[in-house]
Amino acid sequence: MSSPPPSDRTTPSRGFVIAIDGPAASGKSSTAQWVADILGYVHVDSGALYLAATACRARTAGHAREWTEDSVLEAAARVTLRMVGTWLEPLIDGAPAEAEIRGSAITSQVSRVAQMPRVRAWVNDRVRATAQDFDVVVDGRDIGTVVFPDAPLKIFLVADPWERARRRLTQQLERRPSDEEIAAETEQLVRRDARDATQTVQAKDAVLLDTTYLTQAEQVERIVALAHAVTRRPGDTSPVDA
Repeated sequence: MSSPPPSDRTTPSRGFVIAIDGPAASGKSSTAQWVADILGYVHVDSGALYLAATACRARTAGHAREWTEDSVLEAAARVTLRMVGTWLEPLIDGAPAEAEIRGSAITSQVSRVAQMPRVRAWVNDRVRATAQDFDVVVDGRDIGTVVFPDAPLKIFLVADPWERARRRLTQQLERRPSDEEIAAETEQLVRRDARDATQTVQAKDAVLLDTTYLTQAEQVERIVALAHAVTRRPGDTSPVDA
C-alpha cells in the first residue's frame, strides 16, 4: 500500500458526516479508514455490523429457511462496539471477531441478512447514534440515500469488476492472483452486485469517483480535498477549525 497523505487533524463542528457508498470490493472500508485517520474522524463500517450480525446467527446456524429476521436480531444482541483509534470495531460476545466476519463463510451469507428491513434498521440506528457524538466517515451501500440523506459530503466509489476482484484477492492471498483466480472472483462479485442492486444506488448529489486507475493514496487525497472544500467557510484558505 502506498504511504498516506500527510495527516491533517483539523476538524469542523461535531456531527459532520462523510458518506461513502459503492459496490462490494470497491475499496470503501479501507479508504474510509484512511480518510478518518487523516481528518481525525471516527470510521463507521456499516458493512461490519451486518457481517457481525450474520456471524452471530451463523454460530447457531440451521437450514436457510431458519434465517428469519427474528433469529438474526436475537443473535445480533451479542454484538457490541468499541473504539479502536478512529475505528468503531464490532465485538461478538465481547471479543474481536474481524477474521471470522471477513471469512467467505460469512460474506457469502451477508447479502440476505442485509436485505432484512429490521436488521437494516438495527444497523442504521447504531450508525446514526455514533454520528450524534462524533464527526464520522461512514461507508456502506445506502449511506448517502437512506442513512444520511442530508450528509454534506457523499462519495460513490466504483471500479471495474476485474480490478475489484484483483484487489480483493491480492489482499486476501497476500500474493499476485492468477487470471483464473481473478476471473472466478469477478464472477462472484458480479453476482453479488446483482443481489445488492437495490441497496447500491448512487445519491443524486454524490460525487462519483472511479478508482479503477487510481492508487488508494490518490483516491484518499481526493476525498480529503473534497472534505476540506465542503468544511471551508467562504474566503477561508484552510479547513474550518472547531
